[in-house]
Amino acid sequence: MPAATDAAPLKILHVFRAPLGGLFRHVLDLARGQAERGHEVGIFCDSTTGGARADEVFAELGPRLSLGVTRVPMSRYPSLTDARAQISAIGSRRRAAPQVVHAHGSKGGVYARLPALLSPGRRYMTAYTPHGGSFNYKPGSTEHRIYMGVERLLEPATDMFLFESAFIAGRFQACTGHLPRTDHRIVLNGISEAEFAPIDHASATFDLVYLGELRSAKGVDTLIQSLALLKTSGGLSPRVLIVGSGPDEALLKQMTVDNGVAEQCVFEPPGPIRAALAKARVMAIPSRAESLPYVILEAAAAAQPLIATDVGGIKEIYGPRHAPRLIPPNDPTILADTISRTLAMPEAARRAEATDLANYVRANFCLDTMIDGVLDAYRSTLARRFG
Repeated sequence: MPAATDAAPLKILHVFRAPLGGLFRHVLDLARGQAERGHEVGIFCDSTTGGARADEVFAELGPRLSLGVTRVPMSRYPSLTDARAQISAIGSRRRAAPQVVHAHGSKGGVYARLPALLSPGRRYMTAYTPHGGSFNYKPGSTEHRIYMGVERLLEPATDMFLFESAFIAGRFQACTGHLPRTDHRIVLNGISEAEFAPIDHASATFDLVYLGELRSAKGVDTLIQSLALLKTSGGLSPRVLIVGSGPDEALLKQMTVDNGVAEQCVFEPPGPIRAALAKARVMAIPSRAESLPYVILEAAAAAQPLIATDVGGIKEIYGPRHAPRLIPPNDPTILADTISRTLAMPEAARRAEATDLANYVRANFCLDTMIDGVLDAYRSTLARRFG
């Protein structure tokens, strides 16, 4: 299939694993925006994760995607399931006949790029957005070295690297030993104008809220340890809403009991972020690893007072004025002190600080800029590849 002209619509297939978290949000925003601009769009992803929330999203978005939504079982880690999913991915691509196959995350990168590696005469281009993934997985471990070997193997099958942050572009270079040898761009995640409406905290009943996956990389255990320190050394017992799901949920619930803070902590399943933000005066994200997290972008845009760690691309969201407020990960003492100081601030001071950060995000992380930047990258690569 020849490359389209600048005026012609494109056929785009997005390939990824789990319909969860920031990666899912990124794909949904791209797919919806591309469809609204007249392009034919499809999605290929896992059928075993995402739960009712993913089912609802696909029920709403699916009719707008002319190339459809295909979901098959996929595993998080390498397994025999991969072979069946790989065959399904190849079949889905052949049926859709896209001009662009855009892979997201490490697993999506394998499903989309391995066939391309074996098909030098293919008539479609591949784009790849890592989203952190294997680049952040246990750096220095044997598993990480294997994953980076796979990344180097698949690089020749990648026509365009689209990094969503300067941080991940830097991780690619650090982990593979070089910048991509093919086309690559940084196209920052973006959010919509509606998300800049400030959160109303008039009915807030919690002091802190955490939103995200319940797994080690997110550092929720550090938050629980900091609550124990506040209680034993400072006599403070802030109420905390923990919103999310993940493999460590039972472990973290038990940890609140073991640390004597269970009565302060309420766990809720994932839901709309703005509803959760409205329930608490301050959001705390104590992550050990991130890429360019949407939960920080969305909260910052909504002028939610924030406590966050200096990991991944969070510094890019905060910008030079607010980056000094970020704290190191894995330090419950510093986190406890920051929580104490933040909750003690006058509400007007917290609001002014949050509003200033929202203005920075508005100027630098626009949804339309992200969608158009990705489409421009597609067209540039199609023109280069197919002339």
